[in-house]
Amino acid sequence: MALRIYNTLTGEKEIFVPLVAGKVGMYVCGVTVYDYCHIGHARAGIVFDIIFRYLKYAGYDVTYIRNYTDIDDKIINRANQEGTDYRTVADRYIQAFDEDMSLLGMAKPTVEPKATDHIAGIINIIETLIVKGYAYTSDGDVYYAVETFPEYLKLSGRNLEDMQAGARVEVGDKKRHPMDFALWKGSKPGEPWWESPWGNGRPGWHIECSAMSMEFLGKTFDIHGGGKDLVFPHHENEIAQSEGANGCQFVRYWIHNGFVNINAEKMSKSLGNFFTIREVLKKYHPETLRFFILSAHYRSPIDFSDQNLDDAQSGLERIYSCMAALDEILKGDIVSADVTAVESLCQVGQELQDKLNQFLTRFTEAMDDDFNSALALGVLFDTVRTANRFLAENLEVTPIALSLMARTRHLFAEVGGVLGLFTTAPALWLYEIKASKSEQIDISPEDIELLIAERAEARRAKNFRRSDEIRDQLLSKGIQLLDSQQGTTWNVK
Repeated sequence: MALRIYNTLTGEKEIFVPLVAGKVGMYVCGVTVYDYCHIGHARAGIVFDIIFRYLKYAGYDVTYIRNYTDIDDKIINRANQEGTDYRTVADRYIQAFDEDMSLLGMAKPTVEPKATDHIAGIINIIETLIVKGYAYTSDGDVYYAVETFPEYLKLSGRNLEDMQAGARVEVGDKKRHPMDFALWKGSKPGEPWWESPWGNGRPGWHIECSAMSMEFLGKTFDIHGGGKDLVFPHHENEIAQSEGANGCQFVRYWIHNGFVNINAEKMSKSLGNFFTIREVLKKYHPETLRFFILSAHYRSPIDFSDQNLDDAQSGLERIYSCMAALDEILKGDIVSADVTAVESLCQVGQELQDKLNQFLTRFTEAMDDDFNSALALGVLFDTVRTANRFLAENLEVTPIALSLMARTRHLFAEVGGVLGLFTTAPALWLYEIKASKSEQIDISPEDIELLIAERAEARRAKNFRRSDEIRDQLLSKGIQLLDSQQGTTWNVK
């Protein structure tokens, strides 16, 4: 099955054929660095991190560019409020963004350019647009004339006449048409500026991405991504200015992730209904947030709530618990047994072997279907269920059983690398989660383990009354004991 990508430009899933065989150029709009990132930013980051990882896993040589917008009205306003300069603000939040992305397990993009490092390229594109008649100067500013580009709004499918209904150019407005957008803004007193043929000023928002993508990926490249909110006006304007300047197709596949909602309303700073990544990570493990994002298809809206994050954590715990059980039996041994003697396997062992044989095919089919991470996780859960049954029923650990377990563990690690999951030793991850949960109850992990050890001794001595007392004592504090062949584990209800 070939990789198929939903292209916002055509509104259809299309077979992915890169511009150059074996290579992929991908540009993703980054953040405007004036504040800490919220969960909406986390979703965009994780979505395109997974796309980047999967393309590499599929064998492509990927050049992944994700920019920083480090000059903007919001940055200037924050600097003025703090009595500092724009660069201090931008550098602070670039560092904060990098810290957040690192905690979330993001792979580093190939290049992370800053808008202010590409002023010369920006000016060059604007000069070309003016010469070609797509842009005009107006009292120190430069605007793109949207009516000169017949395909304007082809990405969003909007209608220019409908959009300008009710809008008008005010007296004294520098624009010829209400929808014209700024390519260059003349500097105001106290604002940062750069020299240009039109006077001192700074770039508009949209032009920076055209300049940076062209610098690193050329005039035409494979994939451009970002949040759904960027379709209009940002990506529409990128298309108009890039195709106007270069006279060729700008991007071949446009990918946009859906919104994060709270109470069915899009999360955003402008609405004030947002949670920063840092706030969420005080309560939840970074992989839990990542797992939550992956549990929905990237184009679908996803509802943020404590309950949904708790459910994501529970799901992730099931997988980690299975991996921990496998590790406990394997103890790091490299198993070389050949699983060929089908007749020596029990029924569930045969079922597990069949699922392992199909595992990577099913996983790649899910990801090839427009990077369907939710379906890919379903493949993982299906295999975990069978593996858990095998562990429960396989009382005698034979070489063939060990080989199945080792293969299961290896495959989980392989897809974990694609999904950015399972980066911590399972036993340690589970302990950290339980320790975090136990902070909410009146007992420490160490005391729980001591009581579990006392209970085990009581059971060996056939003192079942004391064993039950300990179980009930822990249950009254919200601690649930789980007995298995490998011993007793605990969880917070």
